[in-house]
Amino acid sequence: MGLLDAMLGRTKVPKANLDDLFALPPAALTLEAATGLRPGGTGSVCFKAAQGGAFAQTQSDIEALLGAGGLRPERVTDSYGFTWLVTSRDDVGELVTELHAINSSLVDAQFGAALLCSVVGFADGARRLGLVYLFKRGTFYPFAPLNGEKRDNALELEVRGLLSGELRIEPELDRWFPVWGAPGV
Repeated sequence: MGLLDAMLGRTKVPKANLDDLFALPPAALTLEAATGLRPGGTGSVCFKAAQGGAFAQTQSDIEALLGAGGLRPERVTDSYGFTWLVTSRDDVGELVTELHAINSSLVDAQFGAALLCSVVGFADGARRLGLVYLFKRGTFYPFAPLNGEKRDNALELEVRGLLSGELRIEPELDRWFPVWGAPGV
């Protein structure tokens, strides 16, 4: 960041640190204790699939790597053309480890620019919540969908307050993008 940026009030966007994902298991305990929302056992990584053999090989390698653990991730393409690799584990620590492996594999293969977000789903029967990690910002935010493409803003703000000491929460609310139809949410 230069002097002009500092004078104009511009801030440097934090770089993604995939190890931040490992803060999710303790945050999940806090969330469950305070709100009753429990991990749903499903997480996903969203990216814009690139054309070509190198990307297809990377995707196959990721699926084979995770499939060796017994559960092969599911590949879903949403209505916007984004690809989601969806994985399921009962243990949130194992789930986060798999999400980290997917993200790291794409970064290591030079496809980090294609990564959009990772999502871990939570629910308590009546309410649903996704904790979304924005790869390009290195921050988390809560997304609480309701029926009819509406959001439970009160729950999102409550979760922000609960987890702000444990996760790096995205400070700009206009970057809390809705991820309608995200697998696991």
